[in-house]
Amino acid sequence: MRQKRNPVPRIRSVCVYCGSAGAVDQRYRAAAAELGRSLAAAGIALVFGGGRIGLMGVAADAALAAGGRVVGVIPAALRDAELAHQGVSELVVVDTMHDRKRIMAERADAFAILPGGIGTLDEAFEILTWRQLKLHDKPIFLVDVAGYWQPLRALLDHIVAHNFATNLVPRLVEIVPDVPVLMAALRRATPGHETRSDLL
Repeated sequence: MRQKRNPVPRIRSVCVYCGSAGAVDQRYRAAAAELGRSLAAAGIALVFGGGRIGLMGVAADAALAAGGRVVGVIPAALRDAELAHQGVSELVVVDTMHDRKRIMAERADAFAILPGGIGTLDEAFEILTWRQLKLHDKPIFLVDVAGYWQPLRALLDHIVAHNFATNLVPRLVEIVPDVPVLMAALRRATPGHETRSDLL
């Protein structure tokens, strides 16, 4: 009798970090829309910060329009400021920004970092730090749309060159040039272990 093989686990949800600014390069907006559509087409849920503006809103709208599942996580104060995306599949309202980041991490199998500002950097560095501390081992991808993240790549290399860390790329984060390469990487990736929320 042939033994049943356990299927290889696949990525079922991706947390997308990206900017909330609207007046940005059209290439970044196009990439956000492409990512939303691509995740929906692949049957992968989009987990994001719950906002209706900027690249966050663009990615969520594109995923929803393509029939995808979209989970937004937003602090009550931002929801009350009418910044929440009301059309998402599920809107999780939390008390604090830290709760937001923790729950987004818990709900995701992988992370994709699109262009953004200091809030995006905050999220990116926190999830990278958590991985370095072995609080999770989920894949993290920096999506270098139109070379936006090249200064960050230089900073990561600088950190390693001065012995404050070892080989951050690709040990902790994989850098991909665009959404199609990201989607190919997600197809190859497997989910890591759940985030250790007891230490967060």
